[in-house]
Amino acid sequence: MASLDISSVLQGGYQHPLSRSWQAKRTLTKEMFMYPIFVTDDPNARVEIDSLPGQCRWGVDRLEEFIGPLVLKGLKSVILFGVPLKCTKDAKGSPADDPNGPVILAIKKLQSLYPSLYIACDVCLCEYTLNGHCGITLKDGTIDSLPSAARIAEVALAYAKAGAHCVAPSDMMDGRIKTIKRALIDNGLGNKVTLMSYSAKFASALYGPFRDAAGSAPSFGDRKCYQLPPAGKGLARRAIQRDVVEGADIIMVKPALPYLDVIQDAVELAQDHPIACYQVSGEFAMIHAGAKAGVYDLRTMAFEASESFVRAGCTLILSYFTPDFLDWLDE
Repeated sequence: MASLDISSVLQGGYQHPLSRSWQAKRTLTKEMFMYPIFVTDDPNARVEIDSLPGQCRWGVDRLEEFIGPLVLKGLKSVILFGVPLKCTKDAKGSPADDPNGPVILAIKKLQSLYPSLYIACDVCLCEYTLNGHCGITLKDGTIDSLPSAARIAEVALAYAKAGAHCVAPSDMMDGRIKTIKRALIDNGLGNKVTLMSYSAKFASALYGPFRDAAGSAPSFGDRKCYQLPPAGKGLARRAIQRDVVEGADIIMVKPALPYLDVIQDAVELAQDHPIACYQVSGEFAMIHAGAKAGVYDLRTMAFEASESFVRAGCTLILSYFTPDFLDWLDE
């Protein structure tokens, strides 16, 4: 009988559950998960989002009942998304930095309730502009880059002054990282507030449930002229390099699962930076839909996807599965 070469025998190294766990270069922890929270301008709201299983729009006065139990389970960080339903929107997204708007009120509320909770804020104009675009547009509908970056920086600075630990521009406007960083430094916040850039954000088909949640679909056209084309690997690399030079503290790739190669590129290009990914609404909804259809077990697939992000090099995962992992990682 032919014998195997010694170098061919691998299974002895992972025959036991514990030895299988040793094969990972890095393992999932609660600290890796940041939970996206939708905060609306109805202070008592709790509105379920049909296309995002188990997720809701929350009013500021109900955040304690929602977040409190999660903090007790080990929730370390959240990222806030404003969902204004009552405000008057305009061309420059004026309500975005309203001191009485949902994001700034939520920052202050969470900071007072949970001083150790890390609070990040998504920074964009799409929820607050009349046309639903992420920047200020010219008459022909194209983006006006300089005023867009300046306006995004104003909003980021307002969130930072309100007490956010991290501002995260998702707009994909050219030059906004440098503009935000300059504003933070000039206002004495450069060494106090983290700047997390959605550096490689692709024009993906996976954002549908989020747009239902945030009410942020554009009223005309699309975002393909500022979000990256899915095949644009070179553009993603250039955007990552640009944002590193402009002062980003954390580099993010969004969506996550279809862009594991870009996450690996980010690890290469931003070797000294934390790398984040956003497992977006469509990814979350697909995993739920597949599990409901009997294609796989929900928990098993959620772990497989998240472990792929870590394997690719992420140290931070923005995920709607965060509450689930707070339980699963205790078992």
